[in-house]
Amino acid sequence: MGGRVPVSDHPGRGQLASPRTLPPNTAPSPAALTRLLLLLLGFLALLWGIVGVALAPILPGGWWTLAVLAVACTLIPLGTILRLRQTRRYAGRWTRLLILRPFWYITLALLLLAPLGVLAMIGGALAGRSVSAEQWTLAIGGIVLAVFLLAGYLGSRKLVVRRLTIPITDLPEEFDGLRITQLSDLHVGPHTSRRFLARVARQVEELAADIIVVTGDMVDDFAGDVDIYASAFGALSAPLGVYAIPGNHDIYANWPAVRERLERLPLKVLVNDVHLIRRGNATIAMLGTGDPAGGEGGTEAGGPDMDAALDLVPPSVVTIALAHNPLLWPALARHGVALTLSGHTHNGQFAIPALGWSLASPFLEHTTGLYREGPSRLYINPGTNYWGIPFRLGTPAEVTAIELTRDDPGA
Repeated sequence: MGGRVPVSDHPGRGQLASPRTLPPNTAPSPAALTRLLLLLLGFLALLWGIVGVALAPILPGGWWTLAVLAVACTLIPLGTILRLRQTRRYAGRWTRLLILRPFWYITLALLLLAPLGVLAMIGGALAGRSVSAEQWTLAIGGIVLAVFLLAGYLGSRKLVVRRLTIPITDLPEEFDGLRITQLSDLHVGPHTSRRFLARVARQVEELAADIIVVTGDMVDDFAGDVDIYASAFGALSAPLGVYAIPGNHDIYANWPAVRERLERLPLKVLVNDVHLIRRGNATIAMLGTGDPAGGEGGTEAGGPDMDAALDLVPPSVVTIALAHNPLLWPALARHGVALTLSGHTHNGQFAIPALGWSLASPFLEHTTGLYREGPSRLYINPGTNYWGIPFRLGTPAEVTAIELTRDDPGA
């Protein structure tokens, strides 16, 4: 590894353009989008139909009323999303709260209640009972779901600070005790509680770390959300710098526009790039990757090019990598990166800690917390906010306070 990179012992605005930039070409084709939309509509229609078997007999107007509800709760939100995407209009607070958020709640309810309806229909048919069995099943399931969602909403308001000490092999003595505060997956938008964001900012300020890092998904799908992010976190500072990388939602939000707005703030945006941090005569490297959501579009599209970034790290310099998606960690570990800080998983936003299980566990090898592979370590922040609906249960929002120490190989 080698190359020329900016060096500083205090925050600056210098930015080195990364090499090997490819033209962005990651947008799905209109035909693919049409197929996806038709599949989604068909699936949602099936869910509405299953639930309708129980609800239609007791609704005034029967199936006609159910059809109107399905159109209002499905086609209108989906049409709004498509129109916003096509026109690049900004989705304001009330659009998200009154149109988009109910869509997510209702879709989740359908996903959970439709299987109950199928089981009730099968059980009722075997027992020779009337449709009331499905109605009672859905009623009980609806009550349980409402309690579950209320608990998750209250859980989404909880904020914890997780403190951990991470030993680093060959960490220079000058950096022994280096303190890093990590935020991740803030998903800031006009619908986000300003009070909650202020709590996060106050907590970061109280920790008074040497370095602050934000490991992606700063905004919630629209470039204009950066303005709200800036109002909450734009004043954050640290002696050795504030660093940010893109997450998949930052890329979905039109990464070039998101980056342009972020670079107005007193922070360094690192995409397949490296910034060297000096204390006395010692140096460590802060490396930022792109995110796989950027595909093969390269640095301009926010995609990963780890070879380009790693080439910028001088030989024998201890490297801390910021990689939103922890799937990038194995490659970074193989190249000698000492510590990778990630997010992305949210730990599923629903976990049962006593069982070591979360909603992300069936899909991901690394879901949250600290992992080690040889001398390389990975820490996954479970998210400092929520995505989708305000719901977290068993895995609260987290501000991570990390202290680096010199590893003792003999320990």
